[in-house]
Amino acid sequence: MHLQKSLSWFFLIFLIFSIAGNLDAANGPAKNDDFLQVEKVVDGDTFWVINKKGEREKIRLIGVDTPEVRRSKNKEIGHYGKEASDFVKNLLDGQRVRLEYDVAKYDRYKRTLAYVYLEDGTFLNAHLVKEGYAAVMTVPPNVKHADLFVDLQRMARKKKKGLWNIP
Repeated sequence: MHLQKSLSWFFLIFLIFSIAGNLDAANGPAKNDDFLQVEKVVDGDTFWVINKKGEREKIRLIGVDTPEVRRSKNKEIGHYGKEASDFVKNLLDGQRVRLEYDVAKYDRYKRTLAYVYLEDGTFLNAHLVKEGYAAVMTVPPNVKHADLFVDLQRMARKKKKGLWNIP
């Protein structure tokens, strides 16, 4: 019985990490023309791409929220905001990404909402939560990967990764 429970937990953890590492497999192999050039990273959860029409398009990651890097009239600079922003800049600088949409394609600020995949198959939204650079922020109706993000956040908090490593 104990061995069966251990194997069940092992399988669950293996499945979560497999999915987080490359959720793109369910959609088949990505074609080269599916990828867009990243133009500029704004912060940990927002960046610009050049879309297929050659226009600049602002992208906001679905399901995650990184701490703020700038003070605004409504928000203060957040703990671990600079680190999250730098992490994303290092991942996306000079890269191309593939966007996957959910139910609602735009937010109230007219940003394109997307799940983002790097050319190496990394699921960016999940990777940020897993490494402690982002917290889960579920905004219905875009809930396709919400359960995965919650599981990854639970593990990051348990391991005190990134923004969860509060002194």
